[in-house]
Amino acid sequence: MIIINLTINIQSSVKFPFKPRVQAKKIIETALTFLRVPYEAQIEVCISDEDFIADLNRRYRNIDSPTDCLSFPMVDFDSPLDFTNVENSPGSYLDPETGEIMLGDIIICAQRVFSQAEEYGHEPLREFDFLIVHSLLHLLGYDHINDEERAVMEKIQKEILESAGITR
Repeated sequence: MIIINLTINIQSSVKFPFKPRVQAKKIIETALTFLRVPYEAQIEVCISDEDFIADLNRRYRNIDSPTDCLSFPMVDFDSPLDFTNVENSPGSYLDPETGEIMLGDIIICAQRVFSQAEEYGHEPLREFDFLIVHSLLHLLGYDHINDEERAVMEKIQKEILESAGITR
């Protein structure tokens, strides 16, 4: 099993029907193991409110509205899960004290977990896990700019969630 150094900050008063810290760690470990990431990893997760994520969305994406999740990768991937840049320049991507790969930050909007779960007809736990996996894939070089990338990312998200027993 992959070991992660996970920091979770909760900056929202929204109450979840599960323990978000425990669940985030569980689904990230499942995803990193499923994807066969060859490093122990550092990731920071922030569970925020709509105002905070809207501010970040405005500052970093020039989109003046809240969103469900944001990812801030720290690794430059030429293609998804291609760790060549890490291997060629470990000092840029690996924590010198631990050797862990510093993947980046994930921001999840607490209100959107609930509104999207209702919209899509599933439980908040499933939506939370989906948003964590979606964001993690961005940290690992995946994107959904075009239809081909979107199809690949959606397939992998589904496989990871199913491997964790999370279905619609």
